[in-house]
Amino acid sequence: MSNDSSNTNGKSRGIYLLPNLFTTAGLFSGFYAIVASMNERFVEAAVAIFIAMIFDGLDGRVARMTNTESDFGAEFDSMADIVSFGMAPALVMYNYALADLGKLGWLAAFIFVAGGALRLARFNTNLGSSDKRYFQGLAIPSAAAIVSGLVWVGSEYGIEGADIGGIAAVITICAGLLMVTNFRYHSFKDVDWKGKVSFLVILVIVLAFVVVATQPSLVLFSIFFLYALSGPIFTIKNVKKLKLEHVVGDDDDDDADFNQDGDTDKKAAKEEKKDD
Repeated sequence: MSNDSSNTNGKSRGIYLLPNLFTTAGLFSGFYAIVASMNERFVEAAVAIFIAMIFDGLDGRVARMTNTESDFGAEFDSMADIVSFGMAPALVMYNYALADLGKLGWLAAFIFVAGGALRLARFNTNLGSSDKRYFQGLAIPSAAAIVSGLVWVGSEYGIEGADIGGIAAVITICAGLLMVTNFRYHSFKDVDWKGKVSFLVILVIVLAFVVVATQPSLVLFSIFFLYALSGPIFTIKNVKKLKLEHVVGDDDDDDADFNQDGDTDKKAAKEEKKDD
């Protein structure tokens, strides 16, 4: 997303208000999650991160719809993302389940934060895949949803964090590492949101909302957990021979070789630095 404004002759500079309000709201939600977890209000902390995801999905779209994109907005969005989806989930999980693990606990939290920072840096510099249909590595909001979703499920079902510290550490570390892999994840950017659909599709959407509303913590965690698994499965299924470059690395000859026919897709183009 981008949102700063200046005219071509440089006489005036400014910041577009509307899209930056959404970015700031997402940043506030992430900060609130950290504070809430420090006070052991883990359900509120986890929900705040999911609310931040909603604002993160809106700010870029609002900027493009209102033609208020700019470099400032893109940078502000990245800074907000590392707080809301990097620091916040890691600290919420640390306060909930990792603190009792000692050094392993804070190392697991740091791996997640570092993975998120590297993921954002790689995305913003357009390294690796340029195919807008897929993300290279697990997107940081999705990784945050897995970590915070586990906290939400555990807190809602009365599970003490100390009882699942080992599982929490493994999931946190795996989520952090998946962000810096070359696994392909569907971005859903090729979905025609403006097109017409059948009545059955609307019915399915309504039923999906009903299912989520019944057990939001468990359903949302399950959805994002399965989405995280889809990357490795998609990679193994669609490459002729799995190589190290398919998992991690910056070999331009190989790290985009994930198309259905196994051929390298070299569509050279820079996509918008948003919707990560």
